[in-house]
Amino acid sequence: MAKFYLTTPIYYINAPPHLGHAYTNVVADAIARYRRQKGDDTFFLTGTDEHGAKNMRAAETAGKTPQEFVDAQAALFEKMNRQLSLSNDDFIRTSDQKRHWPGAQALWKKLEEAGDIYKSSYRGLYCVGHEAFVTEKDLVNGACEDHGKAPEVIEEENYFFKLSRYGPEIERIISSGELAIFPESRKNEILSFIREGVADVSFSRPAKDIPWGVPVPGDASQTMYVWCDALPNYITALGFGSSDSENFKRFWPADVHVIGKDILRFHALIWPGMLLSAKLPLPKALLVHGHILSGGKKMSKTLGNVIDPMALIGEYGGEALRSVLLGEIPTFDDGDLTLERFAIVYNANLANGLGNVTRRLSTMIQNYFGGKVEKPPADALKKTLLTRSVSALGFSRISGGEKMEYVPLSYFAEQVVFPEYQARMEKFEISRASELIFGLIKEIDGYIQDYEPFKLVKTDPGKTKAVLWNATFALAVAARMFEPFLPDTAVKVEDILGVAGKESFSWEVFEGKSHDLLFPRLR
Repeated sequence: MAKFYLTTPIYYINAPPHLGHAYTNVVADAIARYRRQKGDDTFFLTGTDEHGAKNMRAAETAGKTPQEFVDAQAALFEKMNRQLSLSNDDFIRTSDQKRHWPGAQALWKKLEEAGDIYKSSYRGLYCVGHEAFVTEKDLVNGACEDHGKAPEVIEEENYFFKLSRYGPEIERIISSGELAIFPESRKNEILSFIREGVADVSFSRPAKDIPWGVPVPGDASQTMYVWCDALPNYITALGFGSSDSENFKRFWPADVHVIGKDILRFHALIWPGMLLSAKLPLPKALLVHGHILSGGKKMSKTLGNVIDPMALIGEYGGEALRSVLLGEIPTFDDGDLTLERFAIVYNANLANGLGNVTRRLSTMIQNYFGGKVEKPPADALKKTLLTRSVSALGFSRISGGEKMEYVPLSYFAEQVVFPEYQARMEKFEISRASELIFGLIKEIDGYIQDYEPFKLVKTDPGKTKAVLWNATFALAVAARMFEPFLPDTAVKVEDILGVAGKESFSWEVFEGKSHDLLFPRLR
C-alpha cells in the first residue's frame, strides 16, 4: 500500500473563512478521497495560522484575548470543514503549545546548528495584511495591491535565515522536477524569481512588538516570524519534535502541498530552503491553484461582490458548493463565480443532470421490472449500442479503432471514461475530471432519450431491460467517479442503485429504490 500525504495551507484567521478557503479545502479533499479510493494509505492535513500582528489587533478590536479570539475563529473554520464534508485526518493550530510549538522550535534549532541563523539589524517595508516584509517592486503606487494600504517602515534587530545559501540548489531541484510544481507556468514563475537572486529572510520579530507567537529558542526577547512558525505545521502535525513521531516517519515527505498562487514563493523557496538546512526530505509536489473572481473582479465588500461560503452552504448545502467550485473553477487558473452562475451550474449539473437521471432510472426500474434489473445476455447488449455522438466528451475512437457508436454504454463508461478520469486525477486536473463526470451523466440522459425505454417497454421488454441495465451501470460508474467530489451524494446514489459497498464494475444486478430529490431545482 502506497502512502500519500497532502496538505492545505494553514489559514490566517483574523477574519471568518471565505470562498477561497473553501475552494482550497475541497480541492485537497477531492484528491485525498481519490487516493483513498485507490487504496493508498492517505493522510490529509489542514489547520489554522493563529499568531502575528493581525490576530493581535483583531482580538483587541473584538475585546478578547488573542487566545480567546483564535479559539472562536478556528471553530468557524472547523465548522465550515464539517459542512463541506471534509475528510481531513488532522487539524493543526499554531497556538497549540503541546503539538506545534516543540516541533517549530526543534526545527529552528536544526537551522541554527547548520549555521544558517544569524542576528542583524533590518530596515524594511512591512505589510500587516500579509504579515510579511515586502519590497518596492511588490507595491502599486506605493501600496500593497491586495490590501490597498502602504506598508509600515520598520527598523529593528531580527534573526535572519541564510536562504541565499540554498538558492542554487532549490533552482536545481525545481528545474529537475524533484520538486514538481503544477502547473508548468508556476514552475517557470518561481524559477524566474530565483534567478533574479535570492536574499536572506527575516526570521523573527521583537517580542515587545509581537508577543503573540512562538518564542525563539534561547532568546525570549524575540518571537518567531511566520516562516518558522507557520510553515513547519506540515511536520509538527505529524509529530516532528515530539516523542511520538511515528506519523512523521510514516508520511513525510508530503506528496503534495495544495496552495494558492499568492503563497508560491513561501512554499517553493523558503520552505525548501529550511528543509535543506535541516537535512529533511523535501515535499514531492506543489499544486498551485488560482484565485476566485466574481464578475471578473476580485471580491470586495466595497464592490458588493463577496460570496459567503457559509451562506451558500446554508441555502444549497455543502455538496452543491463542493460540486460547483470543483467543476466551475479551473484548477490551475483564476476562475469566475457569481451567484447567478452558481444557480445555472447547479441546475444543469445537479438538478437536471445527476438528480434527474438518477430519479428517471430508479423510477423506471421500479415501475417496469419490480425494482430490479439483471445483467442481460451478450446478444441483448449488442442491441443497445451507443447511438449518439460522444465527441462532446472528447472521444471519437476506442482501442482497436472501433467507433464509439458501436459499443454498449456500460463498456464506454467503464473502459473509456473511467481510465480517462483516473488520468486526470493523477495529474491533479480536478476541474477537467469533474467535466468528464458530468459529461458522462449527460451521455446517460441522451441514451435514455434515444432509446425511450418508457415507450420501448410496451413492445420489447427484453430490450428495455438491457437499455436500463446499461444506463444504470454507467450511472454507477459515474457515482464511483464523483465519490471524491460529492461524497454524501455518491453514497445515496449507490444505495438507490443497490451497489453500496460492492466492488467497482462487478455489478450484475441493479435496484431502483424510491428516494427524495437529490437536488431540487432552483427557480
